[in-house]
Amino acid sequence: MNETYTGAIYGINGPVVYIKGKTKFKMGEMVFVGEERLVGEIISLTSEITTVQVYEETSGLKPGDLVYSSGSAIFVTLAPGIIDNIFDGIERPLKSIAEQSGIYISRGISVDSLDTEKKWNTHILLEEGQEVLGGTIIAEVQETKAVLHKSMVPPYISGKVISVKPDGDYTINDTIAVIKQENGGEYNLTLSQKWPIRVPRPFNKKHPSSVPLVTGQRILDTLFPIAKGGTAAIPGGFGTGKTMSQHQIAKWSDADIIIYIGCGERGNEMTEVLEDFSKLKDPKSGNPLMYRTTLIANTSNMPVAAREASIYTGITLAEYYRDMGYHVAIMADSTSRWAEALRELSGRLEEMPAEEGFPAYLASKLSAFYERAGYVDNLNNTEGSVSIIGAVSPQGGDFSEPVTQNTKRFVRCFWGLDKSLAYARHFPAIHWLTSYSEYLNDMAPWYDENVGPDFIPYRNQILAILNQESSLIEIVKLIGSDVLPDDQKLTLEIARVIRLGFLQQNAFHKDDTCVSLEKQLLMMKTILYLNERAKALIALNMPMSVLKESTIFDKIIAIKYDVPNDHLELFDNYITDIDNFYNEVLQKNG
Repeated sequence: MNETYTGAIYGINGPVVYIKGKTKFKMGEMVFVGEERLVGEIISLTSEITTVQVYEETSGLKPGDLVYSSGSAIFVTLAPGIIDNIFDGIERPLKSIAEQSGIYISRGISVDSLDTEKKWNTHILLEEGQEVLGGTIIAEVQETKAVLHKSMVPPYISGKVISVKPDGDYTINDTIAVIKQENGGEYNLTLSQKWPIRVPRPFNKKHPSSVPLVTGQRILDTLFPIAKGGTAAIPGGFGTGKTMSQHQIAKWSDADIIIYIGCGERGNEMTEVLEDFSKLKDPKSGNPLMYRTTLIANTSNMPVAAREASIYTGITLAEYYRDMGYHVAIMADSTSRWAEALRELSGRLEEMPAEEGFPAYLASKLSAFYERAGYVDNLNNTEGSVSIIGAVSPQGGDFSEPVTQNTKRFVRCFWGLDKSLAYARHFPAIHWLTSYSEYLNDMAPWYDENVGPDFIPYRNQILAILNQESSLIEIVKLIGSDVLPDDQKLTLEIARVIRLGFLQQNAFHKDDTCVSLEKQLLMMKTILYLNERAKALIALNMPMSVLKESTIFDKIIAIKYDVPNDHLELFDNYITDIDNFYNEVLQKNG
């Protein structure tokens, strides 16, 4: 990269550096600061002052140190080698950094984002004379056992192929074809391309959100589903299970590729993520889960400016794999730490603070991030999606704070974690009264066609019972449960069956950790059939105390463990058991 000297430091305020006088910098340009060539970005330009946001620790810099232009915006390199890799917030591979500088990232360290010497076995799909457009797939590389990498013509580049290399082993920078553009110039196609992280990659058309991202988690798939190409927020206080919920979705969802962004989290928590993901087996293929995963680790002790950039790096990588026709899920953990980085930088820039000190543009920054999700027709006529699941860490679990409230404006799926459920060991601790999904109506035709026409009605009945329980609990707290009529006592008992037998899920049980939609439907059907038969007995003046003498309620709760995922025919036995329960109560008390 060509560096040219274009200015000298006038002032320094933490990660913010000022250059006095008129310069030739461009807004958003990447620059190199000082003798150690610290990576930075131009974030403000006037005729008198240029402001640089530095992505590394600035201690030791002094007025008079030189600033060098790179001539391009902050970008990521997109090529084979991204999957099964671990990057920092600006796509520097942590493994390569560790080899050069040990366990801590040295300032100004310069490493290639991807291995430029490794040769990839490449199947080239071009022919001489072929007309190509932006997004046209030019070559295929088996990046990992789970991911076939499809290298493409960069967007906004088009022309006629005038020479092509044969299939063989190539590095990401080797020319594999040359095209002649309309302006007469030649363009060398390689396995790699560069893309600025703050610019969304183009596509042809965005589709409505009509296909669910199936996670295997019952409370999500049944009550509050997210669509492929959808957005969801998981807000919750410390210890409520945000990270664990994202781990479960990453492991079990039907996304093709996972991008996990650890944004400002504690170092030991990120270490746990790195170790866990490297040990996990992909349940679909038996390969290590890392074979379809990329991790971006930007811990709380790393420079605050790089934290701000990390989610843009992650979403750009996701859009690249979306363009190949893959369904990508992003886990952003957590957007609150990202917002805190914005607040710190805004304070350094002496901008007017808004609510709780966050910058006035917090909402627009959040919306710009979540807007990059979607299920789209790509430039090469494939279909792909980017789904964003962002954890939010409100201080003290207060959902009224600005990050949570603004996030709610831009996501259509809200999974509110509840500390009282977490402390009661009810996981996932997603509360059914504070959570919602706006995708349900859009996806109802898909559920009717692929799962069954009863799925949505059953789901609505389950949620209605839980809402009735909430109203009754208020009465019980005031006057006790003994004064309730038997039909309301039954509602409380069925709600208990739903909470313990359906909503609560054990991530460490082989059959309960991930449940198919078919099993979820049968579980709901069984619980609601029990409710229907018990209601019939109550209508015949059978007291609830008599019904509770039976073990049937606890037996239905245990279905999640007792019915293996590959033996769903066993549900017929439970329907028979409920009928036997009905007949026995009638015979004894008829």
